[in-house]
Amino acid sequence: MIERLPTPWGLVRLGVAPDHPKLKTVSRAFERIAAKHGFRFLGNVEVGPELTHADLVRLYDAVIYAVGAQTDRRLGIPGEDLPGSWSATEFVAWYNGHPDFHDVSFDLNVDRAVVIGNGNVALDVARMLALTPDELAPTDTTDPAIDAIGASTVREILIVGRRGPAQASWTTQELKEMGELAGADVHVDSVELELDAPSEVSLEHDTNARRNMEALREFAGREAMGKPTTLRFLFFRSPIAIHGERKVEAIELVRNRLEERDGRLVAVPTEERETIDCELVFRSVGYHGVPPPDLPFDERRGTIRNERGRVLLDDQSAAGVYCAGWIKRGPTGIIGTNKKDATETVSLLLDDLQGGRLRHKDEATASAVDVVLAERGARPVVYASWVGIDELERAAGEKLGRPRVKLRTWEELLETAERVAQTPVAAARTRER
Repeated sequence: MIERLPTPWGLVRLGVAPDHPKLKTVSRAFERIAAKHGFRFLGNVEVGPELTHADLVRLYDAVIYAVGAQTDRRLGIPGEDLPGSWSATEFVAWYNGHPDFHDVSFDLNVDRAVVIGNGNVALDVARMLALTPDELAPTDTTDPAIDAIGASTVREILIVGRRGPAQASWTTQELKEMGELAGADVHVDSVELELDAPSEVSLEHDTNARRNMEALREFAGREAMGKPTTLRFLFFRSPIAIHGERKVEAIELVRNRLEERDGRLVAVPTEERETIDCELVFRSVGYHGVPPPDLPFDERRGTIRNERGRVLLDDQSAAGVYCAGWIKRGPTGIIGTNKKDATETVSLLLDDLQGGRLRHKDEATASAVDVVLAERGARPVVYASWVGIDELERAAGEKLGRPRVKLRTWEELLETAERVAQTPVAAARTRER
């Protein structure tokens, strides 16, 4: 497993919301795999500068790219880059301790925040903004984020979707959690839940959407309990401009109606506009893949060109190079979707192996990889060093009743990895691999 960061497990560590610890337990399955003979973790190694695609296909019998979708889709509206307008990815990475974002500073001393998007990440952002210090305390949220969110003056959080409630892509459990927060009332105007005929029909074939509507209608029937923060859902609206002189001061929305096109209900803008005062905007409108060097790439879809997971080279599927996850199919689905997707890709790899299309290369050895990395000046973090980082973080968290206290900077992570690597126990672990 080759990873740019010094830590493994990707979004399980750096993307799953800290108040969802059960989702993070999937890492236990990864840890069991990592304990198997033959597994190697090479963290702090970037494909491209330190190992090229040509290196990988020479040094390994098969290569699977599972790099996700690394950039946000943009709104493409005036004012999008004003201070106070952030991508959801930046906020999520900050409160989860991604080392690329440790020095980002969010001003949460505002009255109203607007979250653009109707997916699970948008709900994560809104929910994290609304958590109380007591709700944050037992999580692995970073200390700066706990302090900033705990001291936040945000009193209203608007969650804005371009289509209707029946088209929202969040999962029902995530939605229901919005009504269970200690410090936030949830508000939905019943007018927002009026559906057109095609939307009503769509509910008959979509269990998740039907359950979402039931939850939203329950929210609409609630009386406010006077909690310090209000979470408010708005539908059928799209942002067309973010206003402000030196920072975000307001957001302008256009009212949409739904039209059926090619079997899909799409949002079409009307002439109706509204401007809402706010000082903070989070954009959560999807992700887009970044082309891995030297691989065929579909710019429109943001995916490596592939057929069911086999990478297409010169329009022919090539045994030995594969992809999985969002870089394979686009940024849709959840952890369970990726499991099914990965199974499909690995099945193709095994088919190629059994069919004789994959053969072992004598030069494909661990020592050959190590030689190339040394020549390139790489400082790989091996799995034993990660285990040391993990144990250090868990020990720090245990003292505070938290799962872990994360090391947040590149310097802290790499210094700890190198210090651990020099211990006799870590050296023994590495030799065993």
